[in-house]
Amino acid sequence: MTRRSCAVYATGIVCAHLLIVGIALLVAQVFQTLIQNRLKKEVTLTEGSRVFETWKNPPPPVYMQYYFFNVSNPDEFLEGGKAILTEVGPYTYREYRPRENVTFVENGTKVSAYTPKSFVFLPERSVGDPEVDLVTTINIPALAVMDKVKESFWFSSMVSVWMRSLGSGVFMTRPVNEILWGFKDPLLSSLHKFKPEVEEYFGLMYKKNGTSDGEFVFHTGEQNYLDYGKIHTWRGESTTSFWTTEESNMINGTDGSVFHPLLSREEQLYVFTSDLCRSIYMKFVKDVEIKGIPAFRFAPPRDVLASKEENPANAGFCVPSDECLGTGVLRVSVCRKGAPVVVSFPHFYLGDEKYVNAVEGLSPNQEDHETYLDINPTLGVPIRASKRAQINILVKRVAGFPITKKINETVFPIVFVNETVVIDDASAAKMNKLLLMVMLVSNFPLLLIGLGAILLIALIILIYKAQQKKTTAKEDTDYTQVKDKLEEEYTVDHKNGSYIAMSQVEGEKC
Repeated sequence: MTRRSCAVYATGIVCAHLLIVGIALLVAQVFQTLIQNRLKKEVTLTEGSRVFETWKNPPPPVYMQYYFFNVSNPDEFLEGGKAILTEVGPYTYREYRPRENVTFVENGTKVSAYTPKSFVFLPERSVGDPEVDLVTTINIPALAVMDKVKESFWFSSMVSVWMRSLGSGVFMTRPVNEILWGFKDPLLSSLHKFKPEVEEYFGLMYKKNGTSDGEFVFHTGEQNYLDYGKIHTWRGESTTSFWTTEESNMINGTDGSVFHPLLSREEQLYVFTSDLCRSIYMKFVKDVEIKGIPAFRFAPPRDVLASKEENPANAGFCVPSDECLGTGVLRVSVCRKGAPVVVSFPHFYLGDEKYVNAVEGLSPNQEDHETYLDINPTLGVPIRASKRAQINILVKRVAGFPITKKINETVFPIVFVNETVVIDDASAAKMNKLLLMVMLVSNFPLLLIGLGAILLIALIILIYKAQQKKTTAKEDTDYTQVKDKLEEEYTVDHKNGSYIAMSQVEGEKC
């Protein structure tokens, strides 16, 4: 057997083995199952796992941006006109949110932690100085007091006179810093003398710098990878008690910082947010890529804040039940000490047009006002996120307060918050390497099949060349036999005097 024949046979054998093994592994999904099981084991909230340390101390910087709505015509609004709003911002703060008092409970299947949040002002990312910049907006303490006493006309009338003497009206003009972090309100200070439980200070973020929302207990995901990061209890309870139905009071999903690995586009992701005192869900929107990392974008659909007529499942969030609001807004007075606070997406994005048209200066759009999460589906890690919410106050006529008699009921925008995070470069580089390794291992059978296909092509070429050479050799052999025959005939003819005639001719010429 020639060397060429050996090469052909060897290539054929190796090619066959590669194709058979590669296809068998691909069909059986051996390596895919292997890597999936490995991820399910590694992506857990346990000591020594790949994600535990980053869960306790998230490396990517989180930024909190505040955009205030300044009212330019407060007197006109009090006379029954539309408020004209101008968006002022952002005022940006760096947010720090490490996990503290991390403790494993229930035989290590769950982990409890507190997440205190601290904020540091970033002037280079802001439009001005919050200590100096003034904003005219709704006087939230005054509206809260009005709402508290509205059931008694006589008491309301007394409080109305009292408010006028203090110079406390429907609107206030104060520095951004005070509205955010707190100021001593004259009306609340007066009430504090008679009711010590009433806080003298008010601020949208009062007592929220350096504090947490209470203890959360999370599933580690060790028993079931689908439970990874899900909230088991908040403040010692597995459900809330703010709403009117069992479904509405359920604490579903994670806190938004982690999700289980191996996500699919068909999933509906749940996130519990203590700011809303409820869980919301998100659906797949599109595929995106951030710093070379593939991700699925999930965002809350319109149904999340739809009216009970549009989405009957939301009936439990209508409190009180006889004062239901429309689509795109959620009254959270039940978890805001009774204050008439209404939450929505910025500029009433995904909400009814009546809320947008009730004031001037709003222009909702998806790019600036959508809340979304970009999550790597393999690891379940958020790569980029933007949590956007707007705080509003329900302003309407209140019996006993003449100053409100001409006001048209309005869900009045105060401020919208944009909490953003994008994976840092160092973490992105590590994740890209990890994802590359996962891809190579998962696709190993395809590599075998590809190599087998290359060898198959080489085998075909070798066989073709061998066949071509064989054909050429046969032609050469046939030509040699004819030549020998001619030579033999020539010899015989020569012996018999075949060339005598030629000699005779030559002789005749002479």
